[in-house]
Amino acid sequence: MRSMNTRVTVGIRAQGTCGSRNRLCSVAPQRALCVTAAGTVVDGKLEGRKGAESAGVRKSGVDGRVRSFDEIPHTGRNGWVNLVKFWREDRFRQLHKHMEKTFNTLGPIYREHVGTQSSVNIMLPSDISELFRSEGLHPRRMTLQPWATHRETRHHSKGVFLKNGEEWRADRLLLNKEVMMSAAVKRFLPLLDEVARDFCRMLRAKVEREGRGEEGRRSLTMDPSPDLFRFALEASCHVIYGERIGLFSSSPSLESQKFIWAVERMLATTPPLLYLPPRLLLRIGAPLWTQHASAWDHIFTHAEARIQRGYQQLSSSHGRGAEAGAAGGRYTGVLGQLMEKGQLSLDLIKANITELMAGGVDTTAVPLQFALFELGRNPKVQERVRQQVRVSWAQAGGDPQKALQEAPLLKGTVKEILRLYPVGTTVQRYPIKDIVLQNYHVPAGTMVQACLYPLGRSAEVFEDPLSFNPERWSSSREEGQRGDRTGFRSLAFGFGARQCVGRRIAENELQLLLMHVLLSFHLSVSYTEDISTTCTLILQPETPPRITFSKL
Repeated sequence: MRSMNTRVTVGIRAQGTCGSRNRLCSVAPQRALCVTAAGTVVDGKLEGRKGAESAGVRKSGVDGRVRSFDEIPHTGRNGWVNLVKFWREDRFRQLHKHMEKTFNTLGPIYREHVGTQSSVNIMLPSDISELFRSEGLHPRRMTLQPWATHRETRHHSKGVFLKNGEEWRADRLLLNKEVMMSAAVKRFLPLLDEVARDFCRMLRAKVEREGRGEEGRRSLTMDPSPDLFRFALEASCHVIYGERIGLFSSSPSLESQKFIWAVERMLATTPPLLYLPPRLLLRIGAPLWTQHASAWDHIFTHAEARIQRGYQQLSSSHGRGAEAGAAGGRYTGVLGQLMEKGQLSLDLIKANITELMAGGVDTTAVPLQFALFELGRNPKVQERVRQQVRVSWAQAGGDPQKALQEAPLLKGTVKEILRLYPVGTTVQRYPIKDIVLQNYHVPAGTMVQACLYPLGRSAEVFEDPLSFNPERWSSSREEGQRGDRTGFRSLAFGFGARQCVGRRIAENELQLLLMHVLLSFHLSVSYTEDISTTCTLILQPETPPRITFSKL
């Protein structure tokens, strides 16, 4: 293979591959063609300087100076050549593995230019801390341009996910009151608990009907993913719209299933579109763009129908007089609350509700697949979590909030799943001032990505990183503490003002379902090999794991 050479700056120590793999990521470095400022990496071997001088964390050169941005190791300067490699080698579907391999080869920081996108990629908590210190009052993350182009061409308003600046901040503060604040969580938690209980009732009936064994102690081996997707949509709708849509009935609506399919198609077509000019694809009628836009059209149509229904119910309630007030005191969902307060226009409510719906199905259902699998192949861990849940549930007297507060291993289970299988593979920010990462100068306005999959599996950051151990979180300080080694290790929902707006819904949804499943079933799997994963816009199993549910 032809090597690629770069100019060597006197006094700069080369970053090799030999000494870093055990400290950074727990897998061995893979064959790759990558370039550093001090030499060339060909097939995973450093040429040009001695690889034995390498270390997992970069130090300053012998002259003590901060190195320039151009000296950051990179995977090739030509973005279009890199894009062709991504297509040819199917790296989009294995983006998380590509990042892990590249960190193992180049060390804890590297640059990547693919198509129209350029980024600096990092993975160590100390660097991530420095990045978030520089995010400013209006943090920016990478704009998903295919989504933005869809909104612009269809003349839809944008929600907070696609906004920046003061406009983003104003809308986000209003949304936080309905989805992030403790008072809001207290209102919608019973709705999530109701759906989780109903899911387990449905599953118990299914196991009793289709399972093997004596009556009352039957077990059933199945792929739970279709039911988990229905749970996620039912729970999201209950919180967002304040009403159930009946997905646990014997004949769930085809329209809801089409919505799930549309979300999956939207997520699958997003990554390759991120690196190409969407408007060019729109102009030439590229099939990939057509599929993406059609999926979003269906998502908006589904949300529009629900929002119109909610608006009509609210108008009808007001028409019946003040005594009807907010459906007689019943929680009317996030939609009803936003409409009642009237601080956002109907177009902005529609935009944000649609984003919440589109982001609330796969991002919950998929981690639940991983969670059931890991609990199933780690029976001792499963039993410890179950025992704690039993005690907390018995003492809570049916109050789901109290039950969750007294079951820290349940929260640790969710954090551990999202460490090993982060829903989104990166968290991005554009620093508002020049910063120094790994002794390299990074100019203000550069997109910097914290890469969560390599972070979560790094022996530099976690002891025994590939083991599933929810208890590792019980003694850690809160992940938001800046500068502490235990900080910035759990970032699946992002950080700070721009963290995931649906975080509280998702966290409680995951914990409540796992709680009720563990109270009802023993989980087991027939194999203990690692799950093969693939990346659409989110990380998911290549093949959904089969789980054996045995009634307790």
